[in-house]
Amino acid sequence: MDTAVSIGSEHGLPGHLVEFVTALRRHGVSVGPGETVDAARVLGALDLIHREHVREGLAAALLRRSGQRQVFDTLFELYFPAALGAGSAEVEVPRVDDAADGPVDVDALRDILADLLRDGDTAALAELARAVVDALGRSGAAGTGVRGAGGQPSWSAYQALRVLSPETLLARILDELRAGGAEEDAFSDEVRRREIRDRIAAFRKMITDEVRRRTAEQRGRDQVARTAVPKQAEQVEFLSAHAEQLAQLRRTVHPLARRLASRLAVRRRHARRGTLDMRRTLRRSMSTGGVPMRPAYRKRRPGRPELVVLCDVSGSVAGFSHFTLLLVQALREQFSKVRVFAFVERADEVTHLFDPGAELSGVMQRVLREADLVAFDGHSDYGGSFGTFAEHWGDAVTSKTSLLVLGDARTNYRDPNLTVLGRLVGRARHAHWLNPEPRRQWGTGDSAALRYAGVLPMHECRTAAQLADVVEGLLPV
Repeated sequence: MDTAVSIGSEHGLPGHLVEFVTALRRHGVSVGPGETVDAARVLGALDLIHREHVREGLAAALLRRSGQRQVFDTLFELYFPAALGAGSAEVEVPRVDDAADGPVDVDALRDILADLLRDGDTAALAELARAVVDALGRSGAAGTGVRGAGGQPSWSAYQALRVLSPETLLARILDELRAGGAEEDAFSDEVRRREIRDRIAAFRKMITDEVRRRTAEQRGRDQVARTAVPKQAEQVEFLSAHAEQLAQLRRTVHPLARRLASRLAVRRRHARRGTLDMRRTLRRSMSTGGVPMRPAYRKRRPGRPELVVLCDVSGSVAGFSHFTLLLVQALREQFSKVRVFAFVERADEVTHLFDPGAELSGVMQRVLREADLVAFDGHSDYGGSFGTFAEHWGDAVTSKTSLLVLGDARTNYRDPNLTVLGRLVGRARHAHWLNPEPRRQWGTGDSAALRYAGVLPMHECRTAAQLADVVEGLLPV
C-alpha cells in the first residue's frame, strides 16, 4: 500500500527538492541543474500519494551512474519519509499487561513476525517494523524502560533486532510450511529457505530505515544524513573497508576502467595533432606570402610504455593492492607489457596470476600462498623487498618502463633502502608511488613515506575515486 510522502520545508516542495539534491551532492552524487529541473518536473507530474512512484521517478531523473542507488534510497527515506512520528497504528504491538507503555510481549511479537515472514506480506512487515521501533523506543527492550537522555525515547535498531532475533525464526517457518503441505524435495526446500532469508533481510532493513527516520526527527535530518548515510563504493577508504565493501569495490573495477579508457581516448584525440612545426608552416606559406597561413603540425607517434608494478600485499594494504591490480589488469591494453611483483619481506614475480582470462576472485590468496614473500617474521620490509627485486629482476626496469609502487611505506623501522629505489627510479621512464594512507599520517611512527617521496612522486590514494584520478593522470597519451 502506497503512503503519502511527508514533506517538511518552509520553502514548500521546490525548496524541499533543493535540500534533497544538496544532500545528494554532499554524498558524492553528481546532480546538475538539468537533472534538478527534470526532478521538479517529475514531482509536478506524479501524485505524491504514491510514494514508490515518486522514488522511482526521482531516481530516473537524478541518477546517472551505477552504485549510487543505495545513497539515493537512504536519503530519500530521510527527506521523503513515509510518515511522521509513529504514523498510523495499523499494527498493535502486544504487551504483557494492558498499560499503553507496558513491557512488550516478545513471544507474542515473534509469533506475529513469523506469520508475516511466512506469508510474505511486505506492507504488513513495514507496519510491524514501525510499530516495534516505536514501542521499544518508548518502553525499552522487554520492558526494561531504557530511555534516552532527558527521558526522551531512544531509537535503536540493534535493540529491536536483538529482541526480535528474526534469523532464529527461519527453521520454525520452514517447519510450518512443510506441515502445511509444501513440497519437501531438496530443491524446493532450498528455494523456500532462500526466500525466507531474503524476507528476513528486508525486514532488518525496514527496522534500520525506521530507526534512522525517527532519529532524524529527534536530532535533525541533516545531522543524521551526515553520519548515517552509507558511502558510495568509490568513496570508501581502502584501509577501513570491511569485506563486503571490498567485494563491492571489486565489482566497480570494470566500469571504472571503461570510464578511464574513454577519458584517455578523448585526451589522445585532442593531442593527436601534435605541436606546431614552424619550419613546415613557413615553407608552406611562401607561395602565398603568408596569406592565408596554413599551420603545419608535427605528428605525434606515441608508444605504449611497459608497466612494472611493485605492490605490498601485507595486512590491510592487501585490499588496496588487490583493487589497484584489478584496475591495472582491466587497463593492461593501454600498455605494451605489464609485469607484477608482490612483496612482504622480499619480492617475487606474480605476473602469471594476472594474465588475461585468469580467475581473479581469489588471486590475493594465491599470491600469499604461492609466491616466496616471507623471510623471517612476515612483517613488511620495503628495503629488503626493493633489494630482492633489484637483484633478481632489476633489468625489468628500462627507459621504456613506467614503475608503479603500491604500499603505505611503513617499514617496521627497518632500512628503507633509498639508494636501491633511487637507482630503479633513475632507470625508469616514469615512476610513481600510490599510498592508501592519509597524507597527514605520512612520516608518523614507522612510516618512511616522506623519505620515499623525496625519491619519486607519491600520491595519496585512500579511495577508488582518488585512485581513478591519479591513474587517469598517469596513463600514457
